[in-house]
Amino acid sequence: MSEPDTCSAKSCTAPAVHALLWRNPKIHTPERRKAWLACPEHRESLGTFLGSRGFLIEVVEHQPGADHTV
Repeated sequence: MSEPDTCSAKSCTAPAVHALLWRNPKIHTPERRKAWLACPEHRESLGTFLGSRGFLIEVVEHQPGADHTV
């Protein structure tokens, strides 16, 4: 059995529940999507970080294997 995907927050080992889809519009094309994974505790702080830079596209439920970088 494989290990669950974990939160992208520094030093967090909690299972990921959310996928924060983002791109840097200065360097990525509009169809590009990158994903940070988040546990419930870090969803807001990671979203705030990405949102304040204009990078956040959307937050979706994490589906293992479905929200990798595109």
